[in-house]
Amino acid sequence: MARRDFPVLDPVDFAATRDALHAYSRILGDWAKASRRRRKHWWHASLRPSLAGLTTGVIYGDPDFEMELNLRESALTVRTGAGERLCEELRGQAAAELALRVRRFLAAAGAPDGPPNDDEAVFDAYSAVQANGMARALSAVAAAFDAFRAGIREETSAVQFWPHHFDLAMLWLPGDTIPGRDPDDEEYADKQMNFGFTFGDDGIPEPYFYVTAYPLPDAFPPEDLPAGAERYTEGFTGAVLRYRRLGREPDPDACLQALWNGMLADGRRHLAAQSG
Repeated sequence: MARRDFPVLDPVDFAATRDALHAYSRILGDWAKASRRRRKHWWHASLRPSLAGLTTGVIYGDPDFEMELNLRESALTVRTGAGERLCEELRGQAAAELALRVRRFLAAAGAPDGPPNDDEAVFDAYSAVQANGMARALSAVAAAFDAFRAGIREETSAVQFWPHHFDLAMLWLPGDTIPGRDPDDEEYADKQMNFGFTFGDDGIPEPYFYVTAYPLPDAFPPEDLPAGAERYTEGFTGAVLRYRRLGREPDPDACLQALWNGMLADGRRHLAAQSG
């Protein structure tokens, strides 16, 4: 398997670009959520990695359509099953402006009125160069997730991108439910672990990987985390590995796989014994 490039991401340099793409990704997420039938754990509202960035995948309806946030070329594209196409350059404009163009395009193609967007924030420091670097980082992380997921025998979600937090993540579901919880309310009934990556947030303003578990075992995360990983308890409790730490590793992918597989093994032990 080819070695992946994990490009350097400077959280100061790409902050405005990240915030713009975060706002734009919500346009795709809003359409996915509004247009698809509900799936457990809100999987209908998530996006997927694409070769160029992020995609809704095909949304079936009248008309069928697909939306892509192209980070490599700084464009938002919409394609319909009939061959119609909209392509809008990303230049830091307000998400409300882009969303309106998407709504008008899909309305002309016969779609029902779509979700509104009133986000008028403008991102003057948006950089296509930074967006391209984020695309390369996202591709490397998605490939690592795909390799990790392939070795898991229990149910997992797809590797999904969540516009609300602007993170790439995968759920591991051992199949057990928490005693006393309504089994039809999967958000609170299903035992699970969440493996994720984000470009930074208010709690940790730099790119990082995280692993959480629900319900939270007393001994989670374990004390013997791999080198570079840390226990984190501000806002959530879990294991965190800062993306910049990968730059110090001779084999970044092996570092990630060791963290994820070690945490998965720990979760299997503790969640099996956890009664809620």
